[in-house]
Amino acid sequence: MAEMVEISDVDDPRVDDFRDLSRADRRPDRPGGRGLVIAEGVVVVERLLASPYPVRALFGVRRRIEELAEATAGLDVPAYATDADVMARVVGFHLNRGVLAVADRAPVVDPAELIGRAQRLAVLEGIGDHENLGALFRNAAALGVDGVLLGAGCSDPLYRRSVRVSMGHVLRVPFAHLESWPADLKMLREEGFRIAALTPRGDSRPLREAGLDRGKTAVLLGSEGPGLTDEAIEAADVAVRIPMAHGVDSLNVATAGAITFHALSGT
Repeated sequence: MAEMVEISDVDDPRVDDFRDLSRADRRPDRPGGRGLVIAEGVVVVERLLASPYPVRALFGVRRRIEELAEATAGLDVPAYATDADVMARVVGFHLNRGVLAVADRAPVVDPAELIGRAQRLAVLEGIGDHENLGALFRNAAALGVDGVLLGAGCSDPLYRRSVRVSMGHVLRVPFAHLESWPADLKMLREEGFRIAALTPRGDSRPLREAGLDRGKTAVLLGSEGPGLTDEAIEAADVAVRIPMAHGVDSLNVATAGAITFHALSGT
């Protein structure tokens, strides 16, 4: 397994990558920081280890690190072992999951490349909430979506909270950024995709009647509250809605995404 190194000093510089994770101005996964990827807990750390993201180190209590022995076999990075108190003081809070791993980012995926090899895509606009973003990636992984395209107003899916809520699946579902929004949606159409905008508008087509399981399909999902912008809806080929009971006008965006992703499979 990875080399185990004991850490007893809270100020030990060897664990600086894991320091002050509760301080937004210092977090290493935030813009202006080092742009690192941070995984929490045994399951998510295992998924980071199996991903294309280059792991730098592990940090946690000895018992949790030992649970990762098989996943870290042959891994040439340090595993810093400490007790729960020292770990909490370094990180900035008590971490129930007991282990963290940190990695550098993988190379940015070109959107044209991602579109060219996909059949089913999620396209997001204005998803700024890290938990919703992470849940969408988890749902995409579970329901066979080939990738995620990030349009205007989306948070970074590699923020620590997004990685945690996705249960590490954001590390295996490829994603790319669309720089010109919504103009870059034309790349989907050029590759033969039908673009479906999810919106509760009354003139939209019920999900069951939209035939999203036929051919290449990209689903546009917008932020909770305002939803998709008019510009995004107008750039789509069809507007689709999930019929709901009287008195309920919307769903959490991750829930709406899961329902729609399932419809893409036709099962």
